[in-house]
Amino acid sequence: MPEKKTTKSFILRVDSDTMDAIEAWAADEFRSTNGQLQWIITEALRKAKRLPKKNRTINKKENNE
Repeated sequence: MPEKKTTKSFILRVDSDTMDAIEAWAADEFRSTNGQLQWIITEALRKAKRLPKKNRTINKKENNE
């Protein structure tokens, strides 16, 4: 059986200009705002080589397809 992903919720305060930019970027990429924020965070962690090992493997598979 596949491993179930767990998520954590939290409140994020972002100024309105930044939020407008994130929402526009999300629309350009056909993602939800939440999905865009998750992608931004994952990419930042990947580039900083701080992504947890299990996620790095998943991310590499997605990029190769």
